[in-house]
Amino acid sequence: MGINSQWCRNPQYLYSSEVDSPVSDGQLMADSTLQFRWIVTLKENLEILFAQQSDVFIAGDLLWYPVEGDHERCQAPDTMVVFGRPKGERRAYEQWEEMDMPPQVVFEIYSYSNTVKEMTRKLLFYQEFGVEEYYVYDPEKNELMGAIRKENTLTEIVQMQGWTSPRLGIHFEITPEALEVYTPNGERFLTPVELASQRDQERQRADQEHDRAERLAKRLQEMGVDPSSI
Repeated sequence: MGINSQWCRNPQYLYSSEVDSPVSDGQLMADSTLQFRWIVTLKENLEILFAQQSDVFIAGDLLWYPVEGDHERCQAPDTMVVFGRPKGERRAYEQWEEMDMPPQVVFEIYSYSNTVKEMTRKLLFYQEFGVEEYYVYDPEKNELMGAIRKENTLTEIVQMQGWTSPRLGIHFEITPEALEVYTPNGERFLTPVELASQRDQERQRADQEHDRAERLAKRLQEMGVDPSSI
């Protein structure tokens, strides 16, 4: 889970010449391999989902500063989605440089080191600075929590089973084993390893189809038939 605002006071922050705000606090991105896998899976699948939309910016563990000149108030969501901002590389998300557009959707992956105080602080931060949808998943307990903005308050989504994100169009299914996330087309979010395996299977199928076509063409030629005429 990304850092909380108390870490923004850390004097050991790393600065970049490209931005005016600290870009790193030297803290670990994740506390476990399970947490890290979920962060990567969510972020990368959302990147794939919105790959053809140039005005959707998606980032993982990127420091977000909502107020210019205030380096003490920031968060680094595990994954954040900003509609209306161009894709591209950033060292930090400085909201005043982004047409004052806050992330509309934020995901956090719960870890054993998180505290009630920390989670409350995050919720209040996201509520104050305009997040419309906030999701927290605990992969160890297989529990999903969500909140959606109603007027100026992030209000709990009582039933997360089958919930569809208004902004993202994805929906959530909580199975006995783990959370499953589906695209609007019904395709399940896959881990990078699963995506690579799927790509390899498709490549194998394409190679097999190519081999079959070549064998058929050769047989037709042996029969005196021009394959191109068929």
